Amino acid sequence: MASIDNQDLSVTKHHTLYDAIDPVTTLKNSASGKVIFITGGSRGIGQATAIAFAKAGAKAVYITARSEQALKETQDLIRQTNPDTQCACSTCDVTNTAQVEAAVLDCVKKFGGIDVADANAGYLDKWAKIGESDPKSWWYTWEVHIKGVYHVIRFSMPYLIESAKRWAEKGSSGGHLILITSIGAQLLFPTASDYQASKHAINRLCEFVNVDHGQDGIKCFAIHPGGVDTELARNMPEDYYSYLTDTPELPAGFIVWLASGRADWATGRFLSANWDVEELIALKDEILRDDLLVNRLRVRANS
Repeated sequence: MASIDNQDLSVTKHHTLYDAIDPVTTLKNSASGKVIFITGGSRGIGQATAIAFAKAGAKAVYITARSEQALKETQDLIRQTNPDTQCACSTCDVTNTAQVEAAVLDCVKKFGGIDVADANAGYLDKWAKIGESDPKSWWYTWEVHIKGVYHVIRFSMPYLIESAKRWAEKGSSGGHLILITSIGAQLLFPTASDYQASKHAINRLCEFVNVDHGQDGIKCFAIHPGGVDTELARNMPEDYYSYLTDTPELPAGFIVWLASGRADWATGRFLSANWDVEELIALKDEILRDDLLVNRLRVRANS
């Protein structure tokens, strides 16, 4: 079994919100004037991210999920956090093409565009060996993680391109696309084939977004949100619960930091919310020179 340490940067690791990514202090008003679109925004990391953008002064936050009641509860929290941040929601299954397109169009109709799209919806069923897995559940994991993420990319892309151009004219940064992946994408845990392989595919999809739309100003990141003790994460075998040591505010702040433009140079790459952002920036030249934090086949160097 691969070690997490072997797939990690040698930087300081954080497990809770800290000043450099705090939407109330360092990132205050960094989302001012921006419209944020979040799938899976009714609870856990998605909910914390919506609230963090409100704290950072977002113009509007649009959240989707399958539970209408949970969406309303999150909407109330956003309004309590910042009454100046507009908020709307709609029920949406990310695997349903028409529903995702309708949600994007509704967001644009209500708020005039999309500046940040966060594909946060995820799925994790009980793990099983491939030869003992449930085919329906195994493939549904892929539908949520790949088809669902693709839908968010596909339908938000025209508006993100518009955002990138608009903010560039103002000397600022827009057009940010956040894809929630996992450190598990880089690992081989027994019985985790559906979850970890589909998350690995998200990383590659992020690279394709950069190849296809980087010239359009799109900044796309595949991020590991840390080990957050969510209802979804509790479907892992209990042996892995010890990794669930991070608060949801950590990835939420990290996403707001990414959307501020401070890491635009790292577009198309896998990043972890646990990594200290100032130390990450210090590695910029090395990361770009050696093309790090991307999926590549390891082979022997030519002699």
